[in-house]
Amino acid sequence: VQLQASGGGLVQAGGSLRLSCAASGSTFSINAIGWYRQAPGKQRELVATISSGGRTKYADSVKGRFTISRDNANNTVYLQMNMLKPEDTAVYYCNAKAPLGRNTYDYWGKGTLVTVSS
Repeated sequence: VQLQASGGGLVQAGGSLRLSCAASGSTFSINAIGWYRQAPGKQRELVATISSGGRTKYADSVKGRFTISRDNANNTVYLQMNMLKPEDTAVYYCNAKAPLGRNTYDYWGKGTLVTVSS
């Protein structure tokens, strides 16, 4: 599975951005796909994920502001980010989880930088 993320950039607080992640390769094996982020000096954290069945999961810090969705026909997942805050500034990584034997393997795309100015 290969993941190609896009859509990061610089935005003022209160603004919006939409991230896209296009998956290719063995996409049929993906159980869940979504976004993580890593701010300077902090650990990588879950932002939002969506399962193959459409179940979504969000970090508490983004609930009500971010929406994850997927276009199965185009193997693309989107993260609509509204009401952005400076604390949302981070490198955002697309992640896909797929079974590998008895375990689950994490696929990662290259990060895309989101900078929110105050």
